[in-house]
Amino acid sequence: SAGNAAMTKLGFLRLSYEKQDTLLKLLILSMAAVLSFSTRLFSVLRFESVIHEFDPYFNYRTTRFLAEEGFYKFHNWFDDRAWYPLGRIIGGTIYPGLMLTSAAIYHALHFFHVTIDIRNVCVFLAPLFSSFTTVVTYHLTKELKDAGAGLLAAAMIAVVPGYISRSVAGSYDNEGIAIFCMLLTYYLWVKAVKTGSIFWAAACALAYFYMVSSWGGYVFLINLIPLHVLVLMLTGRFSHRIYVAYCTVYCLGTILSMQISFVGFQPVLSSEHMAALGVFGLCQIHGAVDYLRSKLSAQHFEVLFRSVISLAGAALLAAGAALMLTGRSRRRPRDLKHLGRPPRSTPRPAGKISPWTGRFYSLLDPSYAKNNIPIIASVSEHQPTTWSSYYFDLQLLVFMFPVGLYYCFSHLSDARIFIIMYGVTSMYFSAVMVRLMLVLAPVMCILSGIGVSQVLSTYMRNLDVSRPEKRGKKQQDSTYPIKNEVSGGARGGRTRPPADTVTPPRALPQVASGMILVMAFFLITYTFHSTWVTSEAYSSPSIVLSARGGDGSRIIFDDFREAYYWLRHNTPE
Repeated sequence: SAGNAAMTKLGFLRLSYEKQDTLLKLLILSMAAVLSFSTRLFSVLRFESVIHEFDPYFNYRTTRFLAEEGFYKFHNWFDDRAWYPLGRIIGGTIYPGLMLTSAAIYHALHFFHVTIDIRNVCVFLAPLFSSFTTVVTYHLTKELKDAGAGLLAAAMIAVVPGYISRSVAGSYDNEGIAIFCMLLTYYLWVKAVKTGSIFWAAACALAYFYMVSSWGGYVFLINLIPLHVLVLMLTGRFSHRIYVAYCTVYCLGTILSMQISFVGFQPVLSSEHMAALGVFGLCQIHGAVDYLRSKLSAQHFEVLFRSVISLAGAALLAAGAALMLTGRSRRRPRDLKHLGRPPRSTPRPAGKISPWTGRFYSLLDPSYAKNNIPIIASVSEHQPTTWSSYYFDLQLLVFMFPVGLYYCFSHLSDARIFIIMYGVTSMYFSAVMVRLMLVLAPVMCILSGIGVSQVLSTYMRNLDVSRPEKRGKKQQDSTYPIKNEVSGGARGGRTRPPADTVTPPRALPQVASGMILVMAFFLITYTFHSTWVTSEAYSSPSIVLSARGGDGSRIIFDDFREAYYWLRHNTPE
């Protein structure tokens, strides 16, 4: 026929099953990335290309200075208009990753003769990196389960309101690129854990360096990764792969993070980073114990182990007694000038390790900020999260998150233990502080993608579209093979099929079809809900106001910018 002839002529366009599968995955992932970018453009279409909020305007000013003057002047710039009249040293008081990324994109576009204003680069930077986040989420979820779960997670994170709230066009803040850096670090960490490769561990350290340069929330990473290693030790899963991965990430990551001026020596002098250092020391002890156990006999190793434990216990007791005596002598006043000073309740540590900050304390003890530092509790972003906020920002993910968590618990691995730790800790922290909903949203998408993928794959296996007579014949042939009947008859009975060939009980096709339709309905409602929240709640700049008229038309109030424009042109500098 004509159709067959046309197909024969176009035979070179025919693809194998593997290539079709790869092409379909690439197409779906590309559509998710485009959706992630386009759904964040409501504010640009409704108003214009404008920077939102107040901190983004400061970031825009510093980025413009960097693009025009260069990095050296930017790093040594004293801005007399910020924190007026005190001024601000820019190079040592900001995380420069956001500005450096925008300036690099700006110069790269101009190198290829794409003329674009630095303001437009800043406006569209967060939507661009949200597309990158979609791709990274796919690869991370694929490492945890399979490509199907990865595609679902990528599609979910493309429109999840909890992430869109800080990454719409014009929201030029650190969180716009920090979530991409965080998920990239997690993906490379999972790859390093699964392979034990120094290459992946070094790449993870570089991604962690990018994260440190972009956002102060890197403290969550440098505590979550050591917590993962500690849990692997306690569960007996610690291996040479984990040792190589963590030691490489910690050493390289710490050295690189100290190159950021705003961070400085905090990775070795602050309490927030001491957990990572402690786990690093435990890794060395664990490695030394494993090495000695492999070289010594069981009896000799037990004698050595008891001796070391006894010496270590004696040393700790001596050190504790010395600290108590030192603290008691320090609390005793020696002259009259100490009488007016209240005695210190606890001795200060001999080193220079700074205590935890107020924000860190408030995460561990939600009542700390309210009772001790009210200025932290007064910030709206630091308030506890309400139950309605979870549904408003996550919708379907709230219900599918436990399903994915159950799957990870049922099929434990080193990588899935990590995502379990990430999900549980971020869930707790988001309940304490509403701002950390941004950290929770990615893992909700990942675990929900795993849960939805597992539900769909389970019920789709129960959809049998073959003819009933053919299906019955196949089942009869597989249950009573000829050889088994003959050999079983010689022994006086039929043999039963092997246990590993018995198929699990199947649900009715009608039930499977109903479950798949219900899941598709919930996914569609999730998409509509996320789009509505993005349009109505998270796409309005604070400097330009809008309202609805009596006839339903939109009214724009641009008084703020007009007033600033008048002041700029009618008042001296």
